[in-house]
Amino acid sequence: IIQAAEKMDAGPVWASACFQMRKCSKSALYRHEVTQAGIQALLQAVQHFEKNDFPNKVESSSLAYTGKWRRRTIENDFKFSWNEPTATILKKINAADSYPGAITNILDEEYACFGGVEEKVMKGSPGDILAIHNESLCIATSDGALWIQCLQNNIVNSIKLPSSLALGEKLKDVKEISGENFIEDNAALSWHDIRYEESNEVGYLYFNFYNGAMSTSQCNRLRETFISAKARPTKGIVMMGGEDIWSNGIHLNLIEAAENPAKASWENINAMNDLIREIICTDSHYTISAIQGNAGAGGVALALAADKILAMKGIVFNPHTRNMGLYGSEYWTYLFPRRIGTQRAQQFTEQCLPWGTDIALEVKLIDDCLEGPCEIFCQKVRRIAEELTQLSYFPQLMNAKRFKRNRDERYKPLQQYRDEEMVQMHLNFYEDNMGFDYKRYCFVHKLNPDSENTGISEIDLFSERRKIWRRRKYDKLYYEV
Repeated sequence: IIQAAEKMDAGPVWASACFQMRKCSKSALYRHEVTQAGIQALLQAVQHFEKNDFPNKVESSSLAYTGKWRRRTIENDFKFSWNEPTATILKKINAADSYPGAITNILDEEYACFGGVEEKVMKGSPGDILAIHNESLCIATSDGALWIQCLQNNIVNSIKLPSSLALGEKLKDVKEISGENFIEDNAALSWHDIRYEESNEVGYLYFNFYNGAMSTSQCNRLRETFISAKARPTKGIVMMGGEDIWSNGIHLNLIEAAENPAKASWENINAMNDLIREIICTDSHYTISAIQGNAGAGGVALALAADKILAMKGIVFNPHTRNMGLYGSEYWTYLFPRRIGTQRAQQFTEQCLPWGTDIALEVKLIDDCLEGPCEIFCQKVRRIAEELTQLSYFPQLMNAKRFKRNRDERYKPLQQYRDEEMVQMHLNFYEDNMGFDYKRYCFVHKLNPDSENTGISEIDLFSERRKIWRRRKYDKLYYEV
C-alpha cells in the first residue's frame, strides 16, 4: 500500500503482503492471490494509521536491494510463434490474459489468443489445427499442443469469441471431438470444460467456462451432463464450477456477435433457465454448490439453485443485472427471496453492489464460508459432502427437501416465476426498454458508458450497505425492516 506522491508509485510504503505465484493466467492471479494480499496489506495500513505508525519514505538508493524499475510491457512482448515450446507459449498467453491477448498467426491471419490449456496426448506439425472440441481449438506447438478457448481477430472493433466461432468456415476440414469427460468417456483428452467424477456416493460436476460466460450450447451441455449425473447410483451431486470463476451468466460476447442479438439473448436465457430448473427440481439427490471463484448476474442464481451453498472465503458476488439493462431471470424472484427474504432480494438486485463472503454469510445467502486456496477448499467440500450423505438421517433429510419443494410449488409454481421474469426480459431484448443493446456493446468493446442511469452514482454505498448488514465491535447484528 503506497501513499500518493508527486511521482507515481514513489511514495512511502504503508504495508505490503507476499504470495506464491502459481501457474495460471494473469486474471486468475489478480482475482485470487493479488486480491487477498491487497486486502491483507490494506488492513495492515489501517492498523499503522490508527497507531500513528507512519512509514518512512523509501529512498531511491535502497531500490537496488528491493527491486528495480521495469519498462511498460507492450503487445509485441506477448507475440509468439507455434514453433516455440508449449511452456513458452502458455506463459505468454497467461501473462497477456484478458488484455491485450497473445498475438500469433493462425491460418494466415493474426489473432489474440486467450485461455490456453496444455494438451498432453495429441501432437502435430507446429501451427496445425489438430481438433475442435466444444468450440475450443487444439493447435500443435514445437513439442506438443495447446487448447485455445478464445480468439480475437487482430483488427479494429473485433471482439473475443470462442475459437471455432472466431474462425468459422476456415475450420470445415478440421475434425471435431464431441462429448464430455463423464466417468470414462473421452478421458483420453487432457482438457474438458465440463467433467464429472465420483467418490464415496457423491458426484462432482466441474464446469470451467472462460471468464464465466455461459453460451446457449454450454448451458445445454451442462444440463445434459447434470441429468446424466442424476442417473448415477449416488446420493449427492456437488456443482464444483471452476477454480477461477464460478459463472457470470449469459454469454454477452456471443450475443453481441449474433446476426440477431435479441433472438440469441432469448435462446441463451432460456437455456440458462432450463439448467437452473433442472437443479431446483432434483428430488433424487442432495445438491451442493461449491463456489471457488467470483459469481455474477445469473451465475449467482445458478449457485442458489442447489440445496446447500458453500463458498471460498474472499470471493465476490455481484447478484444483479440492472447495470446491463436487464431485469434478470434465472428464477431469481424465487431463489433469492427463499434465502434472504423479499426485501433484501430487491436490495441485492437493484443496488448493483458487490458483496463479499462475510456479508453473504451474515444474510444467509450462503450456508458456509471455507478457507482456501482452491485445493484446500475442495478437500473441505468433499469431506462435508461425503459426511452429509452418510448421515443416519439422510433419508429424512431428502424427504424434507421434497416436502419443501412441493410446498413451494403449491404456493406458486416455478413456471409462473419464469413467465413473469421472461415478460420483462422480452421487453429488455426485443424493445430495449432498459438500454441493454448499448450497455452490452460498451461492455463487450470495453468502453465506459455514461455514468447516468447506471444506478451507481446516486447510491451512498456506505449507508446502503448498512441497511442490509451492520457490524460493530460491541453491537449485535441489526437488520433494517
